[in-house]
Order: sequence, then structure tokens, then C-alpha cells
Amino acid sequence: MKTILYGVSVQFKMDLRSNTLLVTCYAVPLLFFLIMGGIFTSLMPEAKQTLIPAMSIMGISMGAFIGVPPSMVEIYATDIKKMYMANKIPLSFGIITLGISAFIHLMITSILIFIFAPIMFHAAIPSNIPHYFITLALFIIVSLTVACVLGLGVKSQAKLTMYSQALFLPSIMLSGIMFSTKLLPNTLETIGFLFPATWGYRLLTQSNPSISSYFPLCIFFFVVLFISIGFLKKIKSE
Repeated sequence: MKTILYGVSVQFKMDLRSNTLLVTCYAVPLLFFLIMGGIFTSLMPEAKQTLIPAMSIMGISMGAFIGVPPSMVEIYATDIKKMYMANKIPLSFGIITLGISAFIHLMITSILIFIFAPIMFHAAIPSNIPHYFITLALFIIVSLTVACVLGLGVKSQAKLTMYSQALFLPSIMLSGIMFSTKLLPNTLETIGFLFPATWGYRLLTQSNPSISSYFPLCIFFFVVLFISIGFLKKIKSE
């Protein structure tokens, strides 16, 4: 346990020095929040009701899908992987420490949005705050697990950028955070259900969802976790 805590501490400090993670986990999401928060609430006053979950979904998706995979490639597609194996350190150690560190960063960004949205834009505070943050934590975990698939499955940084964008952009455009999914053609609305952002946004905007409402995100988690374990075993055998 001490080893993991130490690893998380080191990874957290490394992330603070990483321009990629700072930009994708803090700078761009918070800048987007500051600019688009004012635009949304001015053009659509009803957006105040969902501004906090919408901006949080955007920030988490960007940090997870664009910020985390490159850091994972630096570990598993370079000599760092050989150092792990030479010192008999489980390859999963890198995923665990990076994942926990990224979770903390993304939660900090979400908390900043939660605090400042009501102050700056008179956004509505979620009626059930404990449920909101439990759901938020679940969505962050699922998003980071999806990021693991990208980081472990794609070894080229150029291809990784393309795949990350291909996952991030539909997640934002089809999830309902920019505009209602009712405005989308039926085909695109259906495609939107293939992304965790859609289900996460639905849960975050409900005050008392049923237990079954969590099933889609849980299914996402176990499917991508199984895929990540498969990629990790493949990397270990190479």
C-alpha cells in the first residue's frame, strides 16, 4: 500500500510538470467553462440547470481521452516498460498510479466548476450533492478505463492523437451537453449511446435515478477493463 501511495505521489508531481496533462485537465476545460458558460447561459437561460454537469463531462472527457493516453504510451511503449519488468514491478503498477493521479486531477477540475459555476453564471446546484459526486466519480473511473484501452492499444503518438480525437469529439457532440439530443437525427442519437459521456450526463442531471440507470456505465467499465487486461497481457508477452 505504501508503495502505491508513493507511486501516486510521484506520478501526481510528474503530472503537474506535464504540459499535456495541465492543458487537457485544467487549462482547456476551465477556459472552455469560462467562455462557454457565459455564452450558454446568455443564449439559453435554461442551460443554468445543467451547466455544472455539462462542463464537468466536457472536462473529464478531454482530460481522460486526450491527456492520459500519451502518458500511458510513454510508459508501455518505451524502455520504462523494460525497467518495470527488470525490477519485477507489475506492469499494472503504471496504470494504477497514473489512473489514481488523473482521477485526482479531474476531480479537482470538476470541483472548481462546481464551486464557481453558481457564483459566476448563477448555475443551479445539483439537488442531491452526494449522489452527484458519487456519479461523477464513477464517470471519471469509466472514462479513465477507456483511456487505458487507448494508451495500451495504440503505440504511435500520431495515431493516438487521431483515435483520441475520434473518441472525444463524438462524446461531446452526441452526449447532449452542447445541445439536446432530441435535435439529432435518430441515427446519431443512437450512436451517442455508444459513448459513456451520454450515460454520465444523463445520470448527473437526474436527482434520484434508479439503480438500473447505472448499468450502462458499469457495463462500459467491465468491458473496457477486460480489454485493457488483454492488452496488458499482450504487452507483457512481447
